[in-house]
Amino acid sequence: MIQPRTISGQLISNGSALEMTPERLGWLVPTDAELPLTHIKDIYHQQGYVWLKGFFERREILAFRRDFFAIFEGTGLLAQGSDPVEGLYRGEGEQRALIKKIFWEIVRSPAYEAFCTMPRLWTFYEALLQDEPYLHKRKIIRYTLPGERNCTGGHYDLIYLRAGTDRLYSSWIPIGDIPVEMGGLIYLEGSDALGRKMEAQFSARNADQPPQERISAYNQNMRAGGWISVDLADMARRFNSRWLMADYAAGDMVIHSPYMIHAATVNTDPHGRIRLSTDIRYQAKSDEIDKRWMLDWASDDHL
Repeated sequence: MIQPRTISGQLISNGSALEMTPERLGWLVPTDAELPLTHIKDIYHQQGYVWLKGFFERREILAFRRDFFAIFEGTGLLAQGSDPVEGLYRGEGEQRALIKKIFWEIVRSPAYEAFCTMPRLWTFYEALLQDEPYLHKRKIIRYTLPGERNCTGGHYDLIYLRAGTDRLYSSWIPIGDIPVEMGGLIYLEGSDALGRKMEAQFSARNADQPPQERISAYNQNMRAGGWISVDLADMARRFNSRWLMADYAAGDMVIHSPYMIHAATVNTDPHGRIRLSTDIRYQAKSDEIDKRWMLDWASDDHL
């Protein structure tokens, strides 16, 4: 069991501070990635997530991190003279248009596709699904600069995936070490059941909508961006729950249910490192697939 530690500073998300009390903030429970699959599945169903410690070889994850940031050398993104694997943010003078162009090239690159279909990951999902896996082509990789104020608000993934099966798994992979201060994903404890209840309510309210509106995360019955709220402290109080955080390490993977509510916080890393992670989704190829997720991620795809 990982021992709780003192968090340096406050956790902030979209301008709102989380309550740093045991009633409103706790720690994710880690799971040994070498446990039998039946045990891993039981933990996933009990918690709505499973945090698999050391699922990947650490060196493989760090190699991808180094390659990712090395591509941006010469753009002003990284501190001069630093090792790309550190992802140290320069903090000024970056060539934003060039960085954006390079980033979207990476999203569609064979190297990123290969990372998301590593043999260890693919064989795991073959066993988990007991079927041929299907990796959603819309794969999301994020880099988050230190101090960047905008964060992912509280939501569950099915809001954006309503046109397909709910028998899917979201894999969130930290690409590098992500201690709490760097703002990795946090989960609302016990919220798999809450997300299911919310989705049933949204479905009832959306019943009279046209088909395209019914599946949209942005229809008249949804909140801005499809998020439940950006005020994470209020969410914890309202649902009488607590946010669960973690010190993630390169090699870890979290799998969460499409109903599990999660969010992110500001990257306040004292060393100035850029947070890098990817979230990808697997399902059985024989199940219904949301066609909107059969295309590469794009900034204007309205999802």
